[in-house]
Amino acid sequence: MQSQAHRFKPRAVEALHNETLQQALAKAKGGFIDKRAAAIQEIPDFESLRQRGETIKEHTLAHLDVYLEQFEAQLLRQGGQVHWAEDARDATRVIADICREADAKRILKAKTMAGEEVGLNEALEEAGFEIVETDLGEYIIQLAHEPPSHIIAPAVHKTREEITRLFDRVHHGLEEVRLREVPDLVDEARQVLREKFLSAEVGISGANLLVAETGSVTVVTNEGNADLSMTQPRVHIVIAGIEKLVPTLEDAGTLLRLLGRSATGQAMTAYTSLVTGDRREEDPDGPVEYHVVLLDNGRSRMLAGKYRDMLRCIRCGACMNHCPVYGSIGGHAYGWVYPGPMGAVLTPQFVGLDEAYDLPHACTLNGRCKSVCPVRIPLPDMLRSLRDDQFEARITPARTRWALKLWGWVARRPRLYHLGARLASRLLANLGRGSIQHLPGAGGWTRGRDFPLPQGETFQQAWKRQKEHRGER
Repeated sequence: MQSQAHRFKPRAVEALHNETLQQALAKAKGGFIDKRAAAIQEIPDFESLRQRGETIKEHTLAHLDVYLEQFEAQLLRQGGQVHWAEDARDATRVIADICREADAKRILKAKTMAGEEVGLNEALEEAGFEIVETDLGEYIIQLAHEPPSHIIAPAVHKTREEITRLFDRVHHGLEEVRLREVPDLVDEARQVLREKFLSAEVGISGANLLVAETGSVTVVTNEGNADLSMTQPRVHIVIAGIEKLVPTLEDAGTLLRLLGRSATGQAMTAYTSLVTGDRREEDPDGPVEYHVVLLDNGRSRMLAGKYRDMLRCIRCGACMNHCPVYGSIGGHAYGWVYPGPMGAVLTPQFVGLDEAYDLPHACTLNGRCKSVCPVRIPLPDMLRSLRDDQFEARITPARTRWALKLWGWVARRPRLYHLGARLASRLLANLGRGSIQHLPGAGGWTRGRDFPLPQGETFQQAWKRQKEHRGER
């Protein structure tokens, strides 16, 4: 997927003025948050479960080379084939070669963020294959020629009216909208996809987890589309990042308990499948060829650096569901595969600090993302660190850099700082009545809201006055 992260600001402004998008986001926001809150109440000590999840991921990352070799050996023993992909070009080349050798024309694809990351659809279409997305949300955005807006709900930004119009145009060649209920739209997609399922030669899926002790791949969905994509075609290909490993099936069970509750508020996702190798003689169905493509694409570099904690991510989407910035602008504004707080950390690792300059700044640092992350990734700390990296790399604009240097110089001199704060407070108190509508140097704030008028004293003065009033020292 070609990055548009450098266009974050104009895309965010466009999203804020898109009334249809705002309606869709408003409907989606409460559902994810309320369902997660209810689901974690069912576990008496959810924090202990989070701690176990963090420990499992940390242990795996510390011994990733060992578990990767164990996974490969087990998978080969089960009749599968392992392919190592250093980058996106490697991954798409390997998968296209497998499809050619299978003499494939039509390829089913279940939702895979690693596939989005390497631009799999574009690469396979360019190679002459027909790609059919089988996840309902992914199918909708494929028809609309759009990228996903959310990692677990790709079409969360679309209203029922938009989807009805899309289905009428693509399925029936109609321009006049016949608004239909959600079950009718789901049934229509199911009817269209049924024929595709029966005629595809290759199925591609992602993986939620890779289990080293058995060589198994765990895939979870709520529609069962991945299971059909994995079992119906003659060839099944899995593409997954190397950080998806866990040592044992028991570890996988722990993370699955965290995943469903954090993502959609479910105790367990509707379909949870373990795939171990190709079809055996006694199996009634399944692929005759089974391939797993293990994708690095910069993860080894992250493993050795200060953003290693981000590799604990299990792609549940809880951070973006609770992020006020994502909730206001949706996922497309972020301009690449991973939106929200996790995308603001991941995207600079994959496409560069310069290309994704605005993403670490698209955050209020309220800390909600960290408090809901099932594996306790310190997202706000990493966003601050990315801002430091940009400053040190001199990517930060010169005017901002000089302003920060001046602020730091003043802040290290308390007497000067307090004098300046008192003068600024008094000056600002005379610039308006009740609020300030236009403030030089803060146009980004005052264009969208009024600046509260200072009351003539600084925070430190008000704090000291209130303590004296309470008789505290």
